[in-house]
Amino acid sequence: MNNKKLIMSLAGVGILAYLGTVYTVDKNDQRIAAESLAQFSSLDKSSLDYQAMKVLSDKGCAYCHTNESEMPFYSEWPIAKTLMNADIQTGMKHFEITQLFNGIQNNEAVSEVSLARIEKVLYDDSMPPKIYQSMHWSAGISNEEKHTLLKWIRQTRADIHQDSPVDDSRKEGTLQPIYTVFEVDEDRVKLGKALYHDTRLSGDDTVSCATCHGLDTGGVDNLVGSVGIHGQVGGINAPTVFNSAYNKLQFWDGRANDLQDQAGGPPFNPIEMGSEDWQQIIDKLSSDPELVAKFNKTYDGEITGDTITHAIAEFEKTLVTPNSRFDQYLTGNTDAMNTHEKHGLKLFKQYSCDTCHTGEAMGGETFETMGMKADYFSDRGTDITPEDLGRYNVTAIESDKHKFKVPTLRNIELTAPYFHDGHAETLEQAIFDMGKYQVGVEMSDDEVETIKAFLKTLTGEYKGNNLSPKAQ
Repeated sequence: MNNKKLIMSLAGVGILAYLGTVYTVDKNDQRIAAESLAQFSSLDKSSLDYQAMKVLSDKGCAYCHTNESEMPFYSEWPIAKTLMNADIQTGMKHFEITQLFNGIQNNEAVSEVSLARIEKVLYDDSMPPKIYQSMHWSAGISNEEKHTLLKWIRQTRADIHQDSPVDDSRKEGTLQPIYTVFEVDEDRVKLGKALYHDTRLSGDDTVSCATCHGLDTGGVDNLVGSVGIHGQVGGINAPTVFNSAYNKLQFWDGRANDLQDQAGGPPFNPIEMGSEDWQQIIDKLSSDPELVAKFNKTYDGEITGDTITHAIAEFEKTLVTPNSRFDQYLTGNTDAMNTHEKHGLKLFKQYSCDTCHTGEAMGGETFETMGMKADYFSDRGTDITPEDLGRYNVTAIESDKHKFKVPTLRNIELTAPYFHDGHAETLEQAIFDMGKYQVGVEMSDDEVETIKAFLKTLTGEYKGNNLSPKAQ
């Protein structure tokens, strides 16, 4: 009897301690939520943006999805510290929310990947995690709050794609046809095209931009590593130049801010084009009367690193590939895709591929960890290279290790081999590996083939000519 009383007494003390901790945590959560919401004080309180940010702030999303959040008092307790650090690492790997908060605060365009990520966890009811809610009782999302977030997501997408040629209901969807027209100066485009194909940008006059990004080979060279000056082979797979104007940042690791910034990199990479400096290139180009005349017409005769890269960027803005069969399907032609391909689209969404591959380009917006659900690099069986560190090479942030820009899926059938390391030789392998390492499922051969059939409908047109091998 005494033992029973002792057990009951200890249980009672434990319950009281737990309830006291929860009460203290809740008070702390309310304070932090108020501070988080304060950053949106400039927003109209009745706006959907504000209402959505209030929900996200109230639920403590920043705890695990940003490195900048204030942690609760118990985060220094030995066991709690270990668990919370693991949660933060996992949270940062899957979704870094700071970009969304900063964008809303500064009235910038909202990332479509952020919208897709939030939408997914709302539908599968996976956030906040149940273990988190055991200590944060107010973190659970009510049906009304869920409705607010979903309404905000749909409206934000509709605003982003208000000019999309789809019907109104599809403006709210994750996937859109290519419809954006980038404004360019046509004379500078012509000059940029000439420079893009000019081998004099390389040190020994053998390599041009088109060498690694051929317009007749899907905007790539179909090699694991590109061959540069003196036959040297690079350590990373060349991404496609088609639709690169949609990328938020350029290169796999995002080290270039835009197309012009990107164009200035390869000429001086000792493995790629190997020029010494801009003066070496300018001296060669200045000896070409026809090219000089183009610079006279477009840049008042200024042949500089800035004008050269600007012209190339103007040309690359025109490398968009609209009017794929999938685009035609989205804009109302239901016969543009067959039943098998439509089932592939269904599987593509079922496995949440459209949470990263969103928008017009179906990629290019964010950087994601290679190996969300399994250890890709261990299974690959080769040593880690500097290139494998990805975004970390630019930011030096630990959570950015092995993060790479999500590539566009447009014209994907043309751009083998796949991934930053070119390790997936075929589209089938790339699909299976994405399922295993990013989604956590091992797809059947039938599922892989079905998704592949859908992906082949993403091959579009360049200058009115369809790039698909079947159309040649």
